[in-house]
Amino acid sequence: MKNRSLLAILCFLSLQSIFAQETNTVSIHQHCKDLDHLIAKGNLAQLQKANAQANLLTSDFDLKYHRLEWNVDPAVRYISGTVTSYFQPTTTDFNVIHFDLSPEMEINAVQYHGMTLTSERLANDVLKIELPAMIPMGQLDSIQINYQGTPPDEGSGAFEQQDHLGTPIIWTLSEPYGAKEWWPCKQNLNDKVDSIDVIVRVPSGNRVASNGLLISETPLGNDVVFHWKHKHPITAYLVAIAVTNYEVFSDFVSVNGGPDIEILNYVYPEDLDYIKDRTFDAVRMMELFNELFGTYPFADEKYGHAQFGRGGGMEHQTMSFMSNFSFELQSHELAHQWFGNKVTCGTWEDIWLNEGFATYLVGLCYENLTNEGLWNLWKKLSTERVTKEPDGSVWVSDTTSVQRIFSSRLSYSKGALLLHMLRWEMGDDAFFTGLRNYLDDPAIAFGYARTADLKAHLEAVSGRDFTEFFADWFYGEGYPSYSFNWFRTEEGLDLVVEQTTSHSSVDFFEMTIPVRVIGNGIDTLVRLDHTFSGQTYTIPLSFFPSWIEFDPDQWIVSAEDNITAVAGPDRFVDISISPNPSSDFLNLDFGNHQAKRLRLLNVKGEVLENLQPEKSIEKLDLRDLAAGVYFLEIQIGEEQIYRKIVKEE
Repeated sequence: MKNRSLLAILCFLSLQSIFAQETNTVSIHQHCKDLDHLIAKGNLAQLQKANAQANLLTSDFDLKYHRLEWNVDPAVRYISGTVTSYFQPTTTDFNVIHFDLSPEMEINAVQYHGMTLTSERLANDVLKIELPAMIPMGQLDSIQINYQGTPPDEGSGAFEQQDHLGTPIIWTLSEPYGAKEWWPCKQNLNDKVDSIDVIVRVPSGNRVASNGLLISETPLGNDVVFHWKHKHPITAYLVAIAVTNYEVFSDFVSVNGGPDIEILNYVYPEDLDYIKDRTFDAVRMMELFNELFGTYPFADEKYGHAQFGRGGGMEHQTMSFMSNFSFELQSHELAHQWFGNKVTCGTWEDIWLNEGFATYLVGLCYENLTNEGLWNLWKKLSTERVTKEPDGSVWVSDTTSVQRIFSSRLSYSKGALLLHMLRWEMGDDAFFTGLRNYLDDPAIAFGYARTADLKAHLEAVSGRDFTEFFADWFYGEGYPSYSFNWFRTEEGLDLVVEQTTSHSSVDFFEMTIPVRVIGNGIDTLVRLDHTFSGQTYTIPLSFFPSWIEFDPDQWIVSAEDNITAVAGPDRFVDISISPNPSSDFLNLDFGNHQAKRLRLLNVKGEVLENLQPEKSIEKLDLRDLAAGVYFLEIQIGEEQIYRKIVKEE
């Protein structure tokens, strides 16, 4: 174990060197979110459950459109503007509308059909607006909120102002609960607005990065107005702006039978040349994802990167905000455009549908775009991260803890390896077909999904029932450890596989386990359906086995596995045991050999009985044994040989 740990450290340091940047070192397992800020978010005013659950007061209308008009100066941490929202009531007797908005934001005016309405602040950051009359269910209507203020600055990081090389920058990052800190919205994970216009007025010399297509940039005195339009459904936490003196360049992805997809890069002037040499990775990554999961979901607009000052990155729809341009961060944030943006987790309990997928797609980039060594190292380090502690589920049981939602060990790495194990169980064709079907399902595409939606699609394409798998690996905690005892037989080998679990929530992980058998310069991989601890297998072989290896391609999450050769190859093939199986007595014929000692072992290799053979033919009494599999250890000269026996009822 010490040698393996040293190897992992050396490989990890080597990869850090490969992906090092001038100002920050990036490992093969960089977390896409800034953990320091996440911890601050988790501690922010002991985040109340009301913030973590759907605001039921906003559940009676369907948002259709936002016109977001803002005034921002990156040198001043402040925002003002007007949000116009189009909506349709989904209930009768609709005469009050609610939005989520921090009380730090001051309401200047609420306009409705030319009338000025009053507003009221409720608990849990709810803005209440009474309408002058009932609006019929399903009727499209609109309301306009003019507001201003300094967003709360208590560590959440939803609206931040900093400098880069002495130049001011403002950016937003709303996931999970921060959108309401800087604009009136519907923050729930149950309603995406169908389209948005983002219109931002900033001082000249600045550029605005945002969602969708840049429609215009219009000089206006000492200012300039940027107009972005996004025509796809978007959830509130993915709406974003970043403002500073960006330089701009583009890469392009070729699409068979369609126009090229632009990858638009907004970067700091001081980093322009450096970053230009690195963004082509995103082109190769998008080509891979287009092939595996269908064409980039927002191909009619653009994909983009905007550099910002937070650690890690954030997958804002059509324009990810990036602290650096490492291989891992580019692949992770791009992956979210399919898993997280096209299909968004329908509750923070299911954040792995965003983060576990994006993390696994990083692994797929290592597998397909680099070399086998990096892919194997990614799998190794992922497993080590998951198994460094004995507990923890992929399912988030406490959504009031932002730190738990974005647990790198559980939501990211364990979620990714859950997918990796499903791929092993299903095979590549069924696995990737199931994922494409999930993404294209009209009930959830450009909407929200739960884990049950993914499970249903994987079951439909594979014909398998994954209820037990998800009970163990999604809801359950911990991981298995395997113990292998193998015995050379005349036909090949017998194998006994035992399993223990690291956490009491799962008594046994039912898995198909891979075992490689090696001997005489030959090897073969066998798949074993492992359904209980102590299960025995007889594996016929055409060669003489010398060793076995568990999970050589790293498909299974496990740790502290052990392999014991209870018996190596032997040359005493003329020893016979009959009848076998038997319910009472065995006849042991040692042929021309003199047996010095005879021991009866159980499948764990524990000695049940010692015998001293006196003749070349002996009789062994099995009547007091429970039915099952046992092994005989026979000493011939200085060698021990082993034979499997079966006691019948």
